[in-house]
Amino acid sequence: MTADASGAVEIRAALMRLRRTTGLPVAFGGLVEPGRSWVRISELTGTRTQALNALAVTSGNGLGGKAVALGRPCAVTDYSLSRRISHEYDAPVAAEGLRSVLAVPVVVRRRVRGVLYGALRTAQPLGDRTLSAAVEAARDVEQALVAREEAQDLLTAARCEPASGPAWEQVREAHAALRALAPRITDPDLRAELLSACGLLTASPASGEEVGLTPREIDVLACVAGGATNAAAAARLGLRPETVKGYLRSAMRKLGAHTRGEAVAAARRAGALP
Repeated sequence: MTADASGAVEIRAALMRLRRTTGLPVAFGGLVEPGRSWVRISELTGTRTQALNALAVTSGNGLGGKAVALGRPCAVTDYSLSRRISHEYDAPVAAEGLRSVLAVPVVVRRRVRGVLYGALRTAQPLGDRTLSAAVEAARDVEQALVAREEAQDLLTAARCEPASGPAWEQVREAHAALRALAPRITDPDLRAELLSACGLLTASPASGEEVGLTPREIDVLACVAGGATNAAAAARLGLRPETVKGYLRSAMRKLGAHTRGEAVAAARRAGALP
């Protein structure tokens, strides 16, 4: 999956969360095209037409372009009548029947990477709760993109040196930390995105599926690979030490391993661990 494609997945998931948490009937968004100064609207939910699909929103123009240029959220109560924005995109907005609209930039490492929009088909103020939810959705996308990019950077560095080098140790530490964090995330979409970022760090996209390892067995093996005792792995994963032992025994059986070290080595060969 390319970086652009993965970003689109995260934009789409954030738009669904935005509608679910706010009740907004329409949400849409897209990414800043590489090397360009515009956002290409590619993800739409709740729309009735294709008027906004593939629309290129240039920095500084319209509501989304203003959000890109300023690097902060912007909102209008009645799009077509607002004096706070320019009106290059009135026709597609009117074709979709949108009135109140908000736009929140997705900013990664001080660079705008995309924009999320939410909209009503009536002209009424969008409250603080709705604006806050939109900002939170954008932050989720930002965190997911950062995790993916850091994972890719680590993997690129590791590929330039032996598997026992320091960059590989960083990869393995990052993988274990991300897997330990994932079960604590209640939002299923964000949790799936985080696990997808973990997958970038493994040698194979199979991630242990061929040997039938469960997610929790991989979590335990990731901790063991970092030198954690059963007690330390339990504390990190929020499990009981006896439960960790059970997962480890099960993983060893599936991998045909007799020791913890053999299990880690076999899991790496299977692509379940970096």
